[in-house]
Amino acid sequence: MPTTDGTGKTTGVIVLGLTPGMAVQELGWGEDVDEALREQIMDGIDGDLLYEATEAVDVVLLWWRDSDGDIVDGLVDALTDLSPTGYIWLVTPKVGRPDYVDPTDLAEGALTAGLAVANPASVSANWQAQKLVRPKGIRR
Repeated sequence: MPTTDGTGKTTGVIVLGLTPGMAVQELGWGEDVDEALREQIMDGIDGDLLYEATEAVDVVLLWWRDSDGDIVDGLVDALTDLSPTGYIWLVTPKVGRPDYVDPTDLAEGALTAGLAVANPASVSANWQAQKLVRPKGIRR
């Protein structure tokens, strides 16, 4: 599996931390998605992306654009098939691209959906990803 794109930059699949055997569900696919990134992900997990999960998935890859509507609804839907230890990679257009999602909207949407914002990642020329996880329990 390649680790760079030929320019020395780490490829999206490496940045996302996906490994062979992971079950990855893809939601929000559209004509505008980065097909090269999708191919890298399928190569990285050594399998196909799932559209309809029959069991809990390790990761949800959620493509989201500002015009897709209420981000909270999208995130809640993404939680449906996610395993208790799974996480969401929310992939949105980069700043300056059509349908860019404001980071404030993203953070507020994640909080409202019961998720915590974790690592950001630049995954392609036009798309960025934000890792969203279920918050850890309150420690005493």
